[in-house]
Amino acid sequence: MGKLRFVTAGESHGAGILAWISGLPAGLPVDLERVNLELRRRQLGYGRGGRQKIEKDLADVMAGVRHGRTIGAPIAIRLENKEWETKWKQALPVEDFEGSEAARRPLTAPRPGHADLAGSLKFNLHDARYILERASARETAARTAAGAFAKLLLGEFGIEILSHVVAVGHARLERSAAWEEIKAVCANLESPLRCVDAETEARMKAEVDAALRAGNSVGGIFEVVAHGVPAGLGSHAQWDEKLDGRLAQAVMSVQAVKAVEIGAGVENAVSYGSEVQDPIGYDAQRRRFVRPSNHAGGLEGGITNGEDIVVRGYLKPISTLRRALGTADLSTKEAVEAAYERSDVCVVPAGGVAAEAMIALALGDAFLEKFGGDSIEETRRNYLGYQRQIDEF
Repeated sequence: MGKLRFVTAGESHGAGILAWISGLPAGLPVDLERVNLELRRRQLGYGRGGRQKIEKDLADVMAGVRHGRTIGAPIAIRLENKEWETKWKQALPVEDFEGSEAARRPLTAPRPGHADLAGSLKFNLHDARYILERASARETAARTAAGAFAKLLLGEFGIEILSHVVAVGHARLERSAAWEEIKAVCANLESPLRCVDAETEARMKAEVDAALRAGNSVGGIFEVVAHGVPAGLGSHAQWDEKLDGRLAQAVMSVQAVKAVEIGAGVENAVSYGSEVQDPIGYDAQRRRFVRPSNHAGGLEGGITNGEDIVVRGYLKPISTLRRALGTADLSTKEAVEAAYERSDVCVVPAGGVAAEAMIALALGDAFLEKFGGDSIEETRRNYLGYQRQIDEF
């Protein structure tokens, strides 16, 4: 089990979403404005549904932080669901009450592509409500909160993690994005789809508009870049220590992500070796080995090599459609139209923010594996000692 651990709890329409994170060193400064900014970023994006206007996610830190710093204890965070009291408390009570049967909101028409049917079969439930409530991407709010704390840790050592949108539907950015471009578009909270190219973003908006008019949904590709990561995180020694595998699992676990790419992995697979291996040079002034290209995405042999880590997530169109697909009722087994729950049309930018959080947590875990430290001061001493070792290599 890794040094940095986290779990989440809560249902989409329950009283709230919870995150628990353990393993952060004591003394880490905690800026709640930055944590809440990450939560806000997750809610933005062209094609998001009405719920984002209702939920004003703010991190209620209940444990593990005192006087603006971590104390070495587990951190507990609560995000309130605003509609619980008014719309869902009677439908999803912790304990039954007189008349509670009539207040239920059962869902027996499972949506193709969602966890509804598979989860109902697994847990022997004829009401998919209990599956969809937990399977909902609302859970990524808790991951984003936990990931924000991992970002605070990594930021102490000059590591930044941001994302941008590469494709929405058939509209795709056909060039690489520079780090400064990604920083600029992420700083602009008014950017509709967080694409670094205005003309491409306009075509992406048109894809979302077309899907909305058709009662459909649209997916796409986001790219997460971790900048300033030192060489030496992860390991080649065992399969489950390889950092590229851990990053791939972290991003694949985000709802609706169906493929993950490290660096130029897809293009590399159909190219010759001489075209995709990154030559090695040495910068005497910086006293660092350098690469003129980064097809490997910052990882070789499961170990970071000092270049930017680049991970792409391929997000399928979300499963809830206004123009419902055919399904079979869980109870009657008759052919019906799939249920419709209020939903988004496009969530690619939000998926990128959730993936940032997951990559921050995976990198934070690998960072603490490497440098340890029960206090941030101890972690820093270990880190600086390693940097001297690299300088003298």
